[in-house]
Amino acid sequence: MQALLALVRAELKLHFSNRRAVLLSIVAPILIAAFFGSLFGTGAKMAGIAVGVVDLDGSPLSQRVVAALQGEASLKTTVTDEADALAQVRAGKLRAVAILPRGLGQQAGGAMFGGTKPEIALHYDPSQASALAVVRGLLAQTLMQEVSRSTFSPAGLGDMERQVRSASGMPDGERDKLVKMFDAIGQVQQPGGTASGASAPPAAGLSMPYTTREIEAVQSSANAAPVAYNSYAHSFAGMGVQFILMSGIDMAVGLLLMRRLGLWKRLRAAPLSRTQLLGSRVTASALISLIVFAVIYAVAIAAFGVRVLGSPAGFALVLVCFSLLTASFGLLVAALGRTPEATRGLAILATLLMVMLGGAWVPAFIFPEWLQTVSLAVPTRWAVDALDAMTWRGQPFSQALLPSAVMLGFTAVFMAVAVWRFRWEE
Repeated sequence: MQALLALVRAELKLHFSNRRAVLLSIVAPILIAAFFGSLFGTGAKMAGIAVGVVDLDGSPLSQRVVAALQGEASLKTTVTDEADALAQVRAGKLRAVAILPRGLGQQAGGAMFGGTKPEIALHYDPSQASALAVVRGLLAQTLMQEVSRSTFSPAGLGDMERQVRSASGMPDGERDKLVKMFDAIGQVQQPGGTASGASAPPAAGLSMPYTTREIEAVQSSANAAPVAYNSYAHSFAGMGVQFILMSGIDMAVGLLLMRRLGLWKRLRAAPLSRTQLLGSRVTASALISLIVFAVIYAVAIAAFGVRVLGSPAGFALVLVCFSLLTASFGLLVAALGRTPEATRGLAILATLLMVMLGGAWVPAFIFPEWLQTVSLAVPTRWAVDALDAMTWRGQPFSQALLPSAVMLGFTAVFMAVAVWRFRWEE
């Protein structure tokens, strides 16, 4: 029994002597749990949903609806034209756009009593379909309020009553009931009524004053039908970014092991410069990352129907830039790390944080607004967004330039710091 206790005590002492490993085992689950808890907690407030509104009607009713949507705290409403709005939805800058049709103001009131219903087109980003229900609900609430306010005002009721009386296809019994309803509401609105000046609520049996047509804003061309959204495209982008970064950690640990075993000293004895030695490792790591990423996407295309709907050249540029970023990240980890064991744990934690903030696990659009802004300082956010743009979003080559430039900028900074801090001896 004493021997068992002694062995247990020795194991505990050995484990807790590595303070970095112990700290990592505590900090990592706390950070990850806090991250997801902040996203899905009951107290979390929804970030402003970026939506667009196209007002083709221009009537007083449609203008009030647009103003009400702009004043809604849950939305960030942009008023624009139809072509620009659709382009922004396809690019992921807007989550949805509502197109208010011509004749909305004229038809909406009568549609509550069975007349012709105007159709509102809702174009939405299929990768962010969860926002569609929110937009649909707020649109219904706003329209019902504005249509009811117009319809059940004294002037609106007078117009509606005249339309009902002159409707030729309406059964006599239904017409009589509606006329009695108008008379009753008019009495309430008269001075001395039970609720003078108040707008009466819609009667039972009234319907929504419009219909909606929901359309996925996906890439299409003049000679091809729209391509359905494939959720695997984003998943392969996120998981590819994560595990390619993990390969960079393996490269870093390999460099630290070479230094521990004295292999660097032997290589330095050869007629090779430090630039050649480090450059060969970085080049090999970048090529390995590029090959692995290409294989991952080959499987995604062959087995899961992922398609590069955007620029193939832009897609290739993004893969190359991220592979260089991974190689420089691995070199930075090796330069800042001390022992292979401690470095691996810290590097994995840093990678997980970058992957989470980059939207690889959870799409960035559900982040709080402040976190969406902060995540732009993380290179993985640019990589994931660029891969989405070149695959299912179908964006042109120009949309790959800025993310690629940002990743190359991070690569240059990582390389400069790594070369400056790299230690050649244990």
